Amino acid sequence: MNHYALARPADGDQLPGPTQHRLWRRPGQVALWLFAVLPFGLALFTAVRAPKMHVLLDYWHVLAKITDDNGDLLLGQVFTYHLDQPFVLPSLVFWADAAWFGGDNRILTILTVLLVAGIVVCLYSMLPDSLSTTKKSVLLAGFSWLLFSSHAAELWLQGTNGISWIPAVFFCVLAIACAHRGLSWAAVAAAALGCLSFGVALPIWFVLALIAWLRKDSRPRVLIPGAIGILVVVTWFLTKPSEQHSLATSAFDPDGRLSVLAAALGGLWSADVAVVAVIAGGLTIAALVYFVRETSPRVSGWIALATYSLLLASMLALGRTTDQAPGGNVGLISRYVIIGALATSALLALVVINRPQWPLRHLIVATMTVALLTHAIGGAKADRVRHDYGPLNLAAIALRVDAPTVLDALHIQRAAAAAARSLGAYPFNDTFTLGCGGPELGSHLPTPAPLPRSTEPGDTHGEIGTALTGDTLLSGWATIGGTRADCVLVVDQNDIVIGGGLIGLPGSVSKTTTPAPEGMAWQAVAPAGATIGGVVAVKTGSLYRLQPQK
Repeated sequence: MNHYALARPADGDQLPGPTQHRLWRRPGQVALWLFAVLPFGLALFTAVRAPKMHVLLDYWHVLAKITDDNGDLLLGQVFTYHLDQPFVLPSLVFWADAAWFGGDNRILTILTVLLVAGIVVCLYSMLPDSLSTTKKSVLLAGFSWLLFSSHAAELWLQGTNGISWIPAVFFCVLAIACAHRGLSWAAVAAAALGCLSFGVALPIWFVLALIAWLRKDSRPRVLIPGAIGILVVVTWFLTKPSEQHSLATSAFDPDGRLSVLAAALGGLWSADVAVVAVIAGGLTIAALVYFVRETSPRVSGWIALATYSLLLASMLALGRTTDQAPGGNVGLISRYVIIGALATSALLALVVINRPQWPLRHLIVATMTVALLTHAIGGAKADRVRHDYGPLNLAAIALRVDAPTVLDALHIQRAAAAAARSLGAYPFNDTFTLGCGGPELGSHLPTPAPLPRSTEPGDTHGEIGTALTGDTLLSGWATIGGTRADCVLVVDQNDIVIGGGLIGLPGSVSKTTTPAPEGMAWQAVAPAGATIGGVVAVKTGSLYRLQPQK
């Protein structure tokens, strides 16, 4: 009889506008923003705690190429190719890091994190005004978790990888965001900066032409970027070096290249199983095709972002396909997960824009599930990156004592040492340390106590697994009181420190006949031609001389 009774909502999420606004205005919005910031904080925390040493060949190769022995910048060399790619801006960043910031890897890892944060902001800026604040916050959280994925750990651990190509990706996404908003000249400027950064920016001109066509802009706005793109690609093709790089295959291999393309787009869903990533990549492509149901200006940027991701995956498949990669598929390499993250971000945005009737609750649950699942899956990849990079930090000591054979084994360009020394870049500055809390190169040690060999049971023992020769990778293991030593030192016959090393490495590096306890192995290095008197393990100031294995 009551004709004024309120109708019951059809779904718990479909509340009247004002009520829904009140529910989400404070606690919901704050929770979503905190959830969005969390992966940025995790990546930044990793970047700040990354090793100070640059351990990758690219950094030292580029530094040797663009500087003379006095550390002066050779500007003409900056405009040469690196790995058959334009490398102007990263080269300048590498030099600035060495000249102004002491050659600190952490400067570049932090910069990489900030650039990825810039990509997230660019994506957020492309969301249409028709979306509610809450939906925008959900999408922001999704973009953040996808782009700051644990899969991309090597970007936060070694800035060389990040600065080698993340600036180009950032400028390309910035160009897409500007073109999406109709800021054509800003888009062109960003695209040009991208092309000065790395080859992954070469197709951005065709993407800008696509946006102009989707926006139904004037014909010149469509044709000019396309013409520039053709000119840029032809110029690159005619001037690039012809050498083969990165162990990439030159075979026709359409199946292998298609597998790499799909794995790059689905890399968020597998740490090391290529077939899972390939299937996920195929599903991502299918979903993108399905949800592109309109070509209006409000989705032009997202269609362009999906297209750019597909072009990146194609370039990776054409230029870097090799079976000498984790899982046999280069698309699973940590740094390339950005490709899949961009494609998945575009898919997420297209779903929300083209399906406004979907309940908010479903959107939140789906976004958080994808975010947390992909982050958890990437944990295994992050652990593998740490495992692989850990032993490479011996390069700092090898550079400082000048051990050319060891530097070659670690793939460090020794030719850059003179420039790094002139610039005061790490490890050629006062911040260098052997990590023993006292003894450094040249220190005289008291006579160390002998450490029993591992053949006897007990919780304090260890051994040396290699011959004591200068300029070689010395290795072994030690455990003191059931825990690992603080550090290892190499001394001459007078107990003067002439070298040092790393401890806490995987047991497989020990080279001893007796299996090393996991995490107790060490590697060390001494100068070429040195007469080595022994290897000393240090624990809370106490010294223990290790004995060679029998």
